[in-house]
Amino acid sequence: EVRLLESGGGLVQPGESLRLSCEASGFLLSNSDMNWVRQGPGKGFEWVASMYNRDGGTSYAASVKGRFTVSRDNAKNTLYLQMNNLKTEDTALYYCATPRSRGSRSSDRNDYVYWGQGTQVTVSS
Repeated sequence: EVRLLESGGGLVQPGESLRLSCEASGFLLSNSDMNWVRQGPGKGFEWVASMYNRDGGTSYAASVKGRFTVSRDNAKNTLYLQMNNLKTEDTALYYCATPRSRGSRSSDRNDYVYWGQGTQVTVSS
C-alpha cells in the first residue's frame, strides 16, 4: 500500500524557517518524480516544487524560488522541503504528491496519483 506522510508544519513568524518532511512507504521515492503542492486559505492548489527521479534535479515555482529547497534522503525514503524566509502568503496546507506525468508541474489535483494528508504551515506575526 502506497502511503505519503507529511510532517513539520507549524506556526512561524515572517522571515523564519521550517522544514517539511514527506515519508513514503509502499514505493521508492527515488523511482518517482515527486512534487510539493499547497493550498492556501481561499485559494486553489498551487504547484510549489519538484524533484525528478531521473537525475535528482529540481524546479521551483517563481513565488518560492530562492527561498525553498527540495531534497531527498533515499536511505530514509523521505522527501524534504526546506522553507526559508517564510512570508505570510506561504500560509497553506502543504502536500507531497506523485504526479501522473513525468516532469509535471501541475496545479490540478487530478494530475496526481498519491497524496498525503498534508501539513499546515501558518506564517503570521
